[in-house]
Amino acid sequence: MMIEAQVLPTPAGPLALLSHEGVLVAAGFTADPEVMFARLSPALRARGLTRVGDLGHAAQAVRDYLDGDLKALDAVPVSQPGTPRRQQLLTALREVPPGTTVTYAELAERAGMPRTAARAAGGACAQNLIAPFVPCHRVLPSTGGYGGYYYGTEVKQWLLAHESGTR
Repeated sequence: MMIEAQVLPTPAGPLALLSHEGVLVAAGFTADPEVMFARLSPALRARGLTRVGDLGHAAQAVRDYLDGDLKALDAVPVSQPGTPRRQQLLTALREVPPGTTVTYAELAERAGMPRTAARAAGGACAQNLIAPFVPCHRVLPSTGGYGGYYYGTEVKQWLLAHESGTR
């Protein structure tokens, strides 16, 4: 079965969703699903990519999230590659509630690692293929500010403002 893609408009910019057999394998703020497709594993890329009009549950979750149901994205199944350590970090990241933020060191602790694993937490965020469903935008540097974000700081700021009710 091919990877199915849909692009949804959002106030933060177009959001491409890629799904395989009902499980989200990539999502990101781009109008071109090929950009996300290129980041997938060779095994998934071998399945090919097709655009669809409606991905169903994942697309509805985005609409619900934008309408104020901030936990809607949590119910969408996701899958992305990674070592057991990275999977621990991604799981812990998905458990950070909307409207809150953590530091990279706090994310490491939530994943059962020492605070000194903050760099590993940052690496997991940088390699995250399923934003905002795996909410790396909720992780901030301990030194203050927003830090980096694959899709730009403006998108990160919009997501955090939306979740805190200030937008």
